[in-house]
Amino acid sequence: MSVDDRYYYEPASGHGLPHDPLNAIVGPRPIGWISSRNAAGQRNLAPYSFFNCFNYRPPIIGFASSGWKDSVANIVETGEFVWNLTTRSLAVKMNESSATLERGEDEFAFAGLTPEPGKIVAADRVLESPVNFECKLTQCIQLETAAGGKIDTWLVLGEVVAVHIAPHLLVDGVYQTALAEPVLRAGGPSAYYGISEDLRFDLIRPDARK
Repeated sequence: MSVDDRYYYEPASGHGLPHDPLNAIVGPRPIGWISSRNAAGQRNLAPYSFFNCFNYRPPIIGFASSGWKDSVANIVETGEFVWNLTTRSLAVKMNESSATLERGEDEFAFAGLTPEPGKIVAADRVLESPVNFECKLTQCIQLETAAGGKIDTWLVLGEVVAVHIAPHLLVDGVYQTALAEPVLRAGGPSAYYGISEDLRFDLIRPDARK
């Protein structure tokens, strides 16, 4: 296929397709399943499909929220949140926690999940999730266009200050990614993916070959 055969569009003018391909191309993506509390102590739990890890030491993770939602408001109020790993067995409950509830309603209760107090932060972690990161807010950044225009999207970054890992996921001290059966968001309105050990391949970095 020549370059001229490629589908081309400029995002500012629309993509002209049944569904925006951006989040299908940049995917599958980890799910930012974020739990928080507001200043009054009310719990919130919500999944975000724009999420990732951005730094090793100190460990910094982040998620982006389209609009100033309860998670962002809570985290800015308290400076704390928890990321919870979404696994295949928790996928339906994760999806339930995305329901639009009135501010102050408890998504833990709505989705049938167990809140467990954090060791360092006041936000609760999802007890059923095998991995939890307790986080302290480092930055909340309003995104901008290339021209400097403000966008109603907020990037929340947090330093991981405590980590909880279910023991069965550590084999000889090495975390087993596939064993956790993480759920990853893909494109379209409903697509998710899992991973399995038979899809694994290994590459050695050039500098490590010396």
